[in-house]
Amino acid sequence: MKCQKCEKPATFHITELTGDEPVERHLCETCAQDYLLQEDSQAPVVPTIGGVLAKQLKLTQAADELAKLDKRTCPQCGISFLEFRNQGRLGCPHDYVYFEKELIPLIANIHGETVHKGKRPKNSGGTDDRSALIRLRREMKEAIEREDYEQASQLRDKIREAEQQSPRQDDAATDEK
Repeated sequence: MKCQKCEKPATFHITELTGDEPVERHLCETCAQDYLLQEDSQAPVVPTIGGVLAKQLKLTQAADELAKLDKRTCPQCGISFLEFRNQGRLGCPHDYVYFEKELIPLIANIHGETVHKGKRPKNSGGTDDRSALIRLRREMKEAIEREDYEQASQLRDKIREAEQQSPRQDDAATDEK
């Protein structure tokens, strides 16, 4: 998406809820700074102590909420929301359910929709098997870190058994031909 004031890519998306209808602005970093500074100059010149305290309180609350959210981890794969924010990738299909409340606005902003409309792979099943494998691999890694090699070997055997039972995608592709 391009900036509404110039042709650079828009990196700031601002929604104003001041009037009857929400107004969306898509701006590049430079134009966003100018826009925000322009809005600040329209504010009263002498800020009240109440206004300053309210603004600080909102910032503190937002930071506290983000810190709590960043510590949440998926019980299946162990990825934290902070890791997702840094990497831009989720760890397993279960993450979409676990972090749903936080992901829905993000997905809606990126794709414009929150419901998939389009083709799906023929063999799109087996997400439970994949989630179980991800969970087992995470547990094995944790067992190795604790130096509990007996449990790690049991988990390794379970992983091998699960991988042998689930058909690989390469095998499914050759069966269809």
